[in-house]
Amino acid sequence: MGKLSDLAIVPPESGEGMLSAEQIAQLHSQVPTWKIVEREGVQQLERAFEFSDFAAALAFTNEVGRLAEELDHHPRITTEWGKVTVTWWTHKVAGLHRNDFVSAAKADEIDVTEQLSDVSSVS
Repeated sequence: MGKLSDLAIVPPESGEGMLSAEQIAQLHSQVPTWKIVEREGVQQLERAFEFSDFAAALAFTNEVGRLAEELDHHPRITTEWGKVTVTWWTHKVAGLHRNDFVSAAKADEIDVTEQLSDVSSVS
């Protein structure tokens, strides 16, 4: 398997279930900064990103939103002052799918430095 962030999102096939523990462990090793959490019996992939202020957190939130729209795979995003928590899981399989790990890897590559310089030049 190549680099996760280079892979495409593939809609789950009808009847396809969530990943096995072995598959999760293999994919998780490629995005080790993400935690596997369980909420209401559903495994999810989650990471909190920290920023110096609200503007940086908001810029990152917007970039994750753009990514989600591009992929047609949408996470839960919680934006706070200096912090954004992103949570991926696949509703159709009620748990983790390869797409969640691919999306996490793509989110890890988001760089908001350029957007922040645009924001600071407005004030």
